Amino acid sequence: MKKWTMAILFSFLLFFSFAVYADHANAAPTLNMGSSNGDVWDVQYRLKVLGYYQQPLDGKYGAHTASAVRSFQKNYGLTVDGIVGDRTWAMLKKYSLNQAEIDILARVIHSEARGEPYMGKVAVGAVVMNRIQSPLFPNTIQGVVFQPRAFTAVDDGQYWLTPDRSAYLAAFDAVRGWDPTKNSLYYFNPDTATSAWIWTRPQVLKIGKHIFAR
Repeated sequence: MKKWTMAILFSFLLFFSFAVYADHANAAPTLNMGSSNGDVWDVQYRLKVLGYYQQPLDGKYGAHTASAVRSFQKNYGLTVDGIVGDRTWAMLKKYSLNQAEIDILARVIHSEARGEPYMGKVAVGAVVMNRIQSPLFPNTIQGVVFQPRAFTAVDDGQYWLTPDRSAYLAAFDAVRGWDPTKNSLYYFNPDTATSAWIWTRPQVLKIGKHIFAR
């Protein structure tokens, strides 16, 4: 079987598995003091990535977790009650990633921006996060990354390369809000771009070999 065919097949299978995961995640239960399950671990990880939760991940919803949730709620305009209900879940999923999703972002960064300066790697991650938060794109990283023809590295199989440490560091920086692209939704390499449409997008700045645009 040709390499590109295998890449497409693997992409489809991964997208399907993530879609099933996303359906489960969307049905996550309300969490409060005393909860103890994998969803608590998920919340703790997301809050830790964002810098709100400083304790070891243990899957137990205690005082430290409730305090971190309240800080997140306050900063994102939510009711500050320390309870992870539908609205808090929605905001967490919009502005943070869990461990499996960080792996996806690191793969995109590594495959699309390896060889770029560190800021250029963060910039690629920021575009992914901007798309998750934009009404113009799917609202999950799985939907954004595996949207047909969205990323060259997914189409040609480079996405499956193992990310290095700098890709993960850039992923964390992008999730935490560093956006060198100034809210860009697109990027392209002017030396290799074959799409006439991408040149019609309003250009914001250039970082390394990539032009970032809205």
